[in-house]
Amino acid sequence: MAGGEKELDEKYRQLDEVIERYGQQEGQLIRILKEAQDIFGYLPEEVQTYIAGKLDMPVSEVNGVVTFYALFHTEPRGKYGINVCLGTACYVQGAQGILDEFRRQLDLHEGDTSADGLFTVKSTRCVGACGLAPVLTVGDEVYGKFRRQDVARLLRKYRRREVTAGDQRAERPDRYPEETAPGH
Repeated sequence: MAGGEKELDEKYRQLDEVIERYGQQEGQLIRILKEAQDIFGYLPEEVQTYIAGKLDMPVSEVNGVVTFYALFHTEPRGKYGINVCLGTACYVQGAQGILDEFRRQLDLHEGDTSADGLFTVKSTRCVGACGLAPVLTVGDEVYGKFRRQDVARLLRKYRRREVTAGDQRAERPDRYPEETAPGH
């Protein structure tokens, strides 16, 4: 069995535990879907179908809940969610050009997530920081007075975090301990 299959089997095993824990209780579909999304990263059609089968309910009912709540995602999401505000103040200050630049630099033609899985770029409506227009957020971080030419620098910053987090650099000491031969 390939590594990917083992990983997928493990995710379904975890989902089975969640369904067993909450499946017999009335009104627990949202909780089950939330935990399934935590396990898989998103809720593809096959996971929705699996949950519906286990709970003995129509797939349309599960999908209706998934598509109704903004909390759920049916497509893979990047590690870093970039939300560009397109509210009036931000739009007037050039936010659409910033959004277009992110899409251009990340080569986003189909969908909102970069090929490397690091970035999901979306537009949002007013983040409540109109005095800092144009504004965007990356996770919980807010970037105000953002300019189109800042896009490349921001992407580099988050890519650098990945390199730093992924590297296990062995540091060389300034000098090695003296080796002593036996008898010396």
